[in-house]
This record gives sequence, structure tokens and C-alpha cells, in this order.
Amino acid sequence: MSSPLLHLLFRLLPAGLLLLAGGLAPAARAEGDAIPVVVATVKRQDMPVYLDALGKVQAMNTVTVRTQVDGKIEQIAFRDGQEVHAGDLLVQIDPRPYQAELDQTLAKRDQDLAQLAYAERVLERDSGLMKQGSLDQQTYDLQQATVAQLKALTKADDATVASARVRLDFTHITAPITGRVGLRLIDQGNLVRANDATGLLIINQIHPITVVFTLPEQDFQEVHTAARRATEEAPLTALALERNNQEILDTGRLDAIDNQIDEASGTIRLKAVFENKGRNLWPGQFVNLRLRVAEQQAVLVVPTAAVKAGADGDYVYTIGADNTAALKIVKVAHTEAGLALVASGLTEGERVVVDGQYLLQPKVRVQIKSTRP
Repeated sequence: MSSPLLHLLFRLLPAGLLLLAGGLAPAARAEGDAIPVVVATVKRQDMPVYLDALGKVQAMNTVTVRTQVDGKIEQIAFRDGQEVHAGDLLVQIDPRPYQAELDQTLAKRDQDLAQLAYAERVLERDSGLMKQGSLDQQTYDLQQATVAQLKALTKADDATVASARVRLDFTHITAPITGRVGLRLIDQGNLVRANDATGLLIINQIHPITVVFTLPEQDFQEVHTAARRATEEAPLTALALERNNQEILDTGRLDAIDNQIDEASGTIRLKAVFENKGRNLWPGQFVNLRLRVAEQQAVLVVPTAAVKAGADGDYVYTIGADNTAALKIVKVAHTEAGLALVASGLTEGERVVVDGQYLLQPKVRVQIKSTRP
């Protein structure tokens, strides 16, 4: 390439780059123009204090239903996943061997009762003969012993009958609690043995249901103090939320605090109870749990969007009466539901910027586009 052409290119290149940059860059704001912002007013209101934890849902009660007698399963009277009530029939074991056993014990008792009745009649007759002097004392004493022996035998028969009746009743297996049945562990027609470790089915009581969670040791005093103030009418409220914190699954109450702190983890276990009427909580499920331990009265709050993090700590931009911005360092105690509780740095009624801070500097003039409630 010739030298004059190169010289021309080098002269035109800076101008081309400048034009390109000018076409791509946003127009610069004219000096003195007001910056549009959205503001909110610092206000006082009551604000709840929550402690957050990860909790695991557990059934209020869990029962593994086992047979107490050996036998063949004649009937399964529940469906997998069905809700049952205490006393509902679950499983019927073949009752015939146990009915026969009961009939046998009843017959034995009837036999012994008949012998007792006869022995008592004989004793009554011998008593009359004794008064007449027609019967010796030894024969009379022997008959008294026979009656006493037969009375004891009939009492033993009563116990045997009761035991046989209980064994027969055990063939009729009913739900011990109200709850939801899991998947059955055995099928109709199988032979089962008493107290088989596997069991026949498992029932979980899920209405109400519990959530077990842990909190750090440093939160114990706050929870313990709040729990002592709580009453049946005003318990400590607990919220169970989806893991994304977007949906409240149920609202319940704190039920119990463990009797010791785990030294290894430095945490303490707690249990909350939920009615679970909507069946949104399920045993084994993990949920986010929020425990309300206090409510701070008439505190200063601002939208969390107003608070930004800086090198010197959290700060906000306030707008003065002359519509100029000022940067203020603040101390935020905690945040809740989109609001920040400001412990220091602001006063009630001040206006803070919630949108547009990225263009602001101290003493810059602003134009208020809107005010958030």
C-alpha cells in the first residue's frame, strides 16, 4: 500500500472511532438536569420478629400394626393410602381355630359348673345329716373341700375363657389410631405369625402433624422467654413454608422445646404442631419454618429496596425539602416482608429513594416520579 494512502487512513481512523462510540453510547445527561427517582417515606409501625429454621415434618403418632396371633389372612379391609379412623377394621385373620378354642373352654367351664352345682347339693344334704348325727365329720369335711376345689376350678375356667376370647378378638385387627394408611406390607392369603417384626401396615397420624426443627444455641433464651410468656390463647405462632419461601403451607404453634442443648452442634431441637387440614404437610417432608418470637412496637421501617450496601456499611439516599439527595449511613436491625427495621440513621417522615439510586450522588437534584406507600 502506498505511503499517501496509509497517511490518509491514519487521519480518518480516530474520527471513525469517535463516531462509532457516539452512536453506541447513551446520550450524556446535561449538567443540572434532575434525576428521576421513586421515593418512600420513613414511617413507624409494629413489626414482627421471626426466627428462621429448616424443619422436617413428622407424624404426630406412628403405629406399625402387627398381628398378635398366628393365622391366615382372610380379608384386607383397607386400601393403600386410605385414611382410617380408630376402631375401623383393617385385617381379618381366619378366626375358626380360635373360635374352636373358645368353644372348648366354654364347654369345660360348663362341665365344671355342673359338677360344682352337684357338689353343692350334696354338701347341703350332708349338712342336714350332720345336724341329725347321721354323718361323720370326716365325710362332711371331704365334701366341703370338693366344693371349694370345684369353685376354684370354675374361676380358672373363667380365666381360660377370657384368654380364648381375647385371642379370638385378636383375629379382628382394627386401627389403633386415626390416620393415613401407608402401602400394605402383606397380601391376602398369607400366613402371619404373632409379633412379626415386619408388621402388616403402618399408620401415620397427619391431622394434626408436627415439624421438628433446630435453632442455634444463641437463640435459646429469646425462644425460652417468649415461650414462657405464651398462653393457650396466644401461643407462639409458627409458619411452615415451601422451600422457595413463596407459599405458606400451614400456620401452627410451638409445642415443645427439647430438654437439652446438643453440645456437638450447638443447637436445640424444637417441635411445632400444625392442624394440617389441607394435608399440605407430609411426614418426611422438609419445610422452611418461621417462629414468631416477638413484635416490636412503633419502630422505624423503610422498604428494603432503599437500603444499599457500601464500604462504610448500609446506606440510603434521602431527599431533602429542596429535592437534593443526601447519603446517610444506617443500621438495619432486621428485615421482614420487604421492610427493613432501621435502628439508627433515619427519622420518621424522611423521604428515601427506593428506585434510581444508581445515578445519584450527594447534593444532586432529583425529580420525584412517584411515592410508594
